[in-house]
Amino acid sequence: MMEALSLTDCGVITPLGRGKKAVAAAMLKGSNDGIVARDDIVHGRNLFVGSVRDDLPPLPHAFALLDSRNNRLLEAALAEIAPSIERAVADYGRNRVAVVLGTSTSGISDGETALATYRHTGAWPKGFHYRRQETGSPAAFASRRFGITGPAYTVATACSSSAKVFASGRRLIANGLADAVIVGGADTLCRMTLSGFGALEALSKGRCNPFSVHRDGITIGEGAAVFLLERGAGHIQLLGVGETSDAHHATAPDPEGNGARDAMLQALADAALMPEDVCYINLHGTATLLNDAMESKAVASVFGNTIPCSSTKGMTGHMLGAAGGCEAAFLWLALNPETNPTGLLPPHLWDGAQDPALPLLNLIPPGTRIPTQPRAAMLSNSFGFGGSNAALILARMAA
Repeated sequence: MMEALSLTDCGVITPLGRGKKAVAAAMLKGSNDGIVARDDIVHGRNLFVGSVRDDLPPLPHAFALLDSRNNRLLEAALAEIAPSIERAVADYGRNRVAVVLGTSTSGISDGETALATYRHTGAWPKGFHYRRQETGSPAAFASRRFGITGPAYTVATACSSSAKVFASGRRLIANGLADAVIVGGADTLCRMTLSGFGALEALSKGRCNPFSVHRDGITIGEGAAVFLLERGAGHIQLLGVGETSDAHHATAPDPEGNGARDAMLQALADAALMPEDVCYINLHGTATLLNDAMESKAVASVFGNTIPCSSTKGMTGHMLGAAGGCEAAFLWLALNPETNPTGLLPPHLWDGAQDPALPLLNLIPPGTRIPTQPRAAMLSNSFGFGGSNAALILARMAA
């Protein structure tokens, strides 16, 4: 068991809205207003996607080489916790604050737009630079944004990217390399990703329908979430982390969910909790046939079928490299009385048609409240291509 650390502050922007209060209100209500049909991403297809509709802040001219939609999403999340980051820099020193962020697409969408211009005009757009597309761009931007000189790097493990950053950040603190770490991630809608999932025949024809017998694939989304991770008596703790790599297949999960199960068991052991100590699970729940099948087996084998569960992807779409961070933010918002004064849980949006081939899970409707327990602990699952699995446990400290 490693030292529990506080998630002192959280900034978030998703298809549910921008900022803690807006996102929490829409999430707890069960809104899917951010899932919209668009025909401008994949040629010849009208697809539902989770789209951020809020205006994004421009980046200062000094960051022109890193100015992408992805980093503007990241800036929107960072701006919400800027006072906490600046306080940490003042308390610990610039060299004692680190940055570990996750992404999958980074600035690829900007490269796609620039390439379209080049093909049409024969010239690249003025000011465009390939660095906007680099995977390492989010961490580079965030560290320079706050003048941080501690370790700064980006994790790119597909859909587990911004869940695994919590483990990386905690290791930096445990090994004495930092006193505080900015963790989280950002990912942006782009043609490459949607075309790739389309080639895999993994895209839903409508809105995604997790764990339903009628599920037919994922809905892709975009978003960003960031946290300040540090020692101290914050209200919300990072209590446990589990990481596994089952390497079953490049794109398909282990059908038995062994790696997913082991990640959850590791997180429980790390947090010194029993399964009955967890009051809610945010499922990875992508609504593909294979993912939902293996995850239901894994969850049922560890927790049984009574624990409240939901996949929030019915409200946001699958935010890929940002999913782990954004869904950790959903736990943070649900655990925080300031953003969830009535104690609601994030609901599961689907058609209610249980797949009889899957182990039964307690998929909760809107209006379900956090069960009364001595300590509120919640778990979030993130499973990426190649069998990269991560499970996080967050808990609210006792008053």
